[in-house]
Amino acid sequence: MNFSRHGRHNRQPEGSGIDMTPMVDTVLTLLIFFMVTTTFSRQSELKIQLPKAESAVITNKQSPLVLGIDAKGHYYLDGRELVNNRFETLYRALAQAKSTAGDKTPLIIRADVKTPYQAVVTAMDVASQLGLSRLSIATDKVAPRNGR
Repeated sequence: MNFSRHGRHNRQPEGSGIDMTPMVDTVLTLLIFFMVTTTFSRQSELKIQLPKAESAVITNKQSPLVLGIDAKGHYYLDGRELVNNRFETLYRALAQAKSTAGDKTPLIIRADVKTPYQAVVTAMDVASQLGLSRLSIATDKVAPRNGR
């Protein structure tokens, strides 16, 4: 018994449609793969554009203390931001780091090119008062000039 009005002529053959399931599965698998393997920049990482210098870089075998200063004058000791920019706070943080690392520990100041001059001077003053005499300022190397 055939209950359709037009009979068997209205039916489409079973194999005429395109099955989208494998393509959707593949696209979703690729999406998940790219989401998992993509590396995102850390927002907490200190972004500093160093000033340029032509002198050679001197490396030291002892691991130094690194004092970062961003463009707004905020201090970061070994990657951790200090609670404020006051002299006393910087003094206490460097004194504690010095006592942990040792008296002969070098200090590297990594100041952004747009850092207020006072922030760098304050850092150098604190280092001097604590007896951190092995002080260096991090820079990027300048590209060689044609005449040199």
